[in-house]
Amino acid sequence: MFRGITNFLRLVAIGRILAKHDLLDLLNAPSSLRLSIMISGGRKGRAAAGQRPGQRLAAALLEMGPTFIKLGQSLSTRSDLIGEEMAEDLSELQDKLPPFPSEEARAIIETELEQPLDKLFQSFDDAPIAAASIAQVHFAVTTEGNEVAVKVLRPGIERRFGADVALLLWLAEWAERLRPRLRRLHILDSVRNFEGVVQREMDLRFEAAAAAELAQNFTGDPNFLIPEVDWQRTGHRVLTLKRIHGIPVDEVDEIIAAGIDPTHVVELAADAFFNMVFRDGFFHADLHPGNLFVGVNGEIIAVDFGITGRLDKATRRFLGELLLGFLNRDFARVARIHFDAGIIPGDQSVELFTQAVRSIAEPILGRPLHEISVARLLGQLFDVARAFKLEAQPQMLLLQKTMLVAEGVGRILNPKINMWHLARPLIEQWMFENLGATARLRDSVGGVFETIEGLPRLVRNVEHLAESIKAGGLRLHPDSMKALEQSRGRRGIFPSWLPWVLVAVLAYLLLKR
Repeated sequence: MFRGITNFLRLVAIGRILAKHDLLDLLNAPSSLRLSIMISGGRKGRAAAGQRPGQRLAAALLEMGPTFIKLGQSLSTRSDLIGEEMAEDLSELQDKLPPFPSEEARAIIETELEQPLDKLFQSFDDAPIAAASIAQVHFAVTTEGNEVAVKVLRPGIERRFGADVALLLWLAEWAERLRPRLRRLHILDSVRNFEGVVQREMDLRFEAAAAAELAQNFTGDPNFLIPEVDWQRTGHRVLTLKRIHGIPVDEVDEIIAAGIDPTHVVELAADAFFNMVFRDGFFHADLHPGNLFVGVNGEIIAVDFGITGRLDKATRRFLGELLLGFLNRDFARVARIHFDAGIIPGDQSVELFTQAVRSIAEPILGRPLHEISVARLLGQLFDVARAFKLEAQPQMLLLQKTMLVAEGVGRILNPKINMWHLARPLIEQWMFENLGATARLRDSVGGVFETIEGLPRLVRNVEHLAESIKAGGLRLHPDSMKALEQSRGRRGIFPSWLPWVLVAVLAYLLLKR
């Protein structure tokens, strides 16, 4: 009861902010909430001239505080739910808040690392260089003389986040209970997933591990650099990285003044993005200009690793085929791979989906090469595919948002260059190596070796079986008996030679005794 009252009062406060930004109609707020807002003194605001709903929602979320800023960023990857335009507006949500006092930052560092600050740093800049919703960053110099950047969690952020997420879970539960048709959107599951993502982001050790993994993946590559983690000065609430020196990637005039060709930087960015996505299957998912710098030799330096994404090999192959299908205007192939991957159910029409793909692709691909946005094309594809019961993949949606931001960076550096055109030869080579006849043979041989590697375990299991038989019989679990009954009469589940191998091994073990 108390939880319900607390959540409803918090909801009314949020409702007043939504009303201020003229969003209650857009969000279809229930009449009981509207009445409560009016009673509490809330007033409907006027939509700012020329502002789209997504821009008004971004402003409202910013006013609601850290958790809702992160919620907006999370929603910006779900164009399948909120539409491409609103997703794009939310992707521009600036994660900037006023800094908290440096005295509190110092206290958090000393508590977390269990040492006085002067034992860790010979100098510590009190003025933060960046302050976001979850943490802020200070420059410092370690006692060994190394220049570093120290990220510190906001005080009390875990408690505030916990209260806000409890409200979101409560709302999701009621939404699915009162409107069963919303269950297909898995709103409750989405909130739980959001909770897990932000909880990991608030443990700075996870970010440190992501930075270390990316650095390892790019070992020996002088063109894409990741600052080194100072693990001795890193903990749950504190992350210390080597300080980097570079030009923000969106300051093109300064990059040119330094004698660096912006087009070359775009080429390096395309290579790095390809390597992260296709080679490694692990990518930096927050590549906005504030997180990318250009070094003195034109190399790209990335920072802020709180948001990353992973793609398994099957998804990378799907993505490669998808991109090449679009670039070759093979719309039938684009449609077919969705069905082959099971992303769209087999009871849907391939022909109709092909027609839908063509309807969104032709207007975009018909533009001059440098104006083509593959990220926007993917966003529209996910949007139109909802009518064909598309099974949305969160990592692909995160990648699409990342691609959109990366395209924006590329256009800042050189608006006449298309980074996907630059990456196309790399993608084609990767696809040849991973989908060609040689790759299929390699995968088959790899499967054989996996089977061989599993033989010692098989022999141990057979020895255990022999011991059981020798001890007076083998008792099967009822579920095992049921499974055997269900599989009776099926063919092709195991290779035909496997039973004979098992019999031979079993006979050998019994005779040996």
